[in-house]
Amino acid sequence: MAYVEIKLDKTRNLKYGMRALDRVEKKLKRKISQIDMNNLSMEETATFIWAGLVHEDKELTVEKVMDLVDEYSNLNEVSLKLVEAMNLAFNNGEQPKN
Repeated sequence: MAYVEIKLDKTRNLKYGMRALDRVEKKLKRKISQIDMNNLSMEETATFIWAGLVHEDKELTVEKVMDLVDEYSNLNEVSLKLVEAMNLAFNNGEQPKN
């Protein structure tokens, strides 16, 4: 499974497999296929980031993710990393072709 590095308080690794996507579904109470990835709320964005990072930090919360983004990064950079990691997850770990 491929990881995407994201720099927040430290270098962390976004990873989206079945477990992470299941966490998103449970937290948002919707199937992944029902989520409009082009129109995420701030809470939904933070939930996706949390789900991709919690594998290496079990104490992480959605609220803590929001604080980390505000303090160490910005929404644009983090969103780009999220898209990159999701693309890797759904393209068998390979970068999508143009």
